Amino acid sequence: MTPLDFMDFRGYLAPASGFQSLQFRLLENRLGLKDENRIKYNQQHYKHVFNDAESMKALDDSTSEPSLMDVVQRWLERTPGLEENGFNFWGKYADAVKLWMADCMQVAQQETDETLREHLVAEQQKTEDSFLTIFDKKYHDQFVERGERRLSHKALQGALMISLYRDEPRFNQPFTMLSLLMDIDSMMTKWRYNHVMLVQRQLGSKTGTGGSSGYQYLRSTVSDRYKVFLDLFNMSTFLVPRKYIPELSAEMKFRLSVMEESLDLHLRVNLMKTSDTPEK
Repeated sequence: MTPLDFMDFRGYLAPASGFQSLQFRLLENRLGLKDENRIKYNQQHYKHVFNDAESMKALDDSTSEPSLMDVVQRWLERTPGLEENGFNFWGKYADAVKLWMADCMQVAQQETDETLREHLVAEQQKTEDSFLTIFDKKYHDQFVERGERRLSHKALQGALMISLYRDEPRFNQPFTMLSLLMDIDSMMTKWRYNHVMLVQRQLGSKTGTGGSSGYQYLRSTVSDRYKVFLDLFNMSTFLVPRKYIPELSAEMKFRLSVMEESLDLHLRVNLMKTSDTPEK
């Protein structure tokens, strides 16, 4: 359909708009898109276009009940190995990062060309500063408040541990799950982008039928603020080379080789065997 063809019946659509898609708003809410990350159109809340009680109840339920993001966050916070009095992944990971950063800085400082050396040292300092934003919870929380991160500090640790030890049997499916969550965000972003391109092609810069700025408004929705699982996309920023990944202890290696239920059963069986052994 050409833009001229579309103009023949566009007038019949007004004031209908994509803003009135209840299903799409429910999908966004159930995934975990927060109100503060939405861009208002005409300075109005997205619920403004919904007037019937049934739609309002569905929208209220979708925001009052736990979203997929909420559930994923609580799940990541329970990642085995985060216990400070156990394997203490975060402490070991911090030590590994310090070692890697020191090695990288040493290589940068050994550069003989002064201009290039200054550049490499400056870039390395930026990398070290980026790691500081996850090690210092205060900085991390500031990123969350600004909407630049989504996960809690503990959940971020869990996602990072799963990403680094994804080859361990128990983390294989969780890693796949994290990848699929990014796929959801990717497909949503691609849908928004395709919508933006279609609108620009058919309408140019005309005002939308719902009263928005049309293409300009839609273009602003194709951004990181609409990614629910944004932190998972940025996880690669904080990965370390394999040779720096902290070695798993024998106990942790075993824990990640089986499900927790199997581990509990194994421990109970050993305990029973020990109690059944006659004293000598």
